Amino acid sequence: MSETTETRLKRLHMRSWRRGIKEMDLILGGWSDEKLKTLPAERLDLYEDMLNENDQDLYRWVSGQEAPPDRFAPLIEEIAAHARVLGRGAAG
Repeated sequence: MSETTETRLKRLHMRSWRRGIKEMDLILGGWSDEKLKTLPAERLDLYEDMLNENDQDLYRWVSGQEAPPDRFAPLIEEIAAHARVLGRGAAG
């Protein structure tokens, strides 16, 4: 059975808000609240792949402490910029 787009969006939204560390809950959850529904399927695939990464790595990438893998770099920058605008703790 195939997952509907609506179900996938709900699942990814929940995964964005229920991370391993609170900082990533706020960063990814806030971003997903505003942006997830607008992503085309290929970006959703990339976002879902990114959600499989370790929270400590994700935080270092979003906060600029380490460079993200090339395939995630544009998405990470978008998320980091969103977090900076909202003052959610990503360095910039």
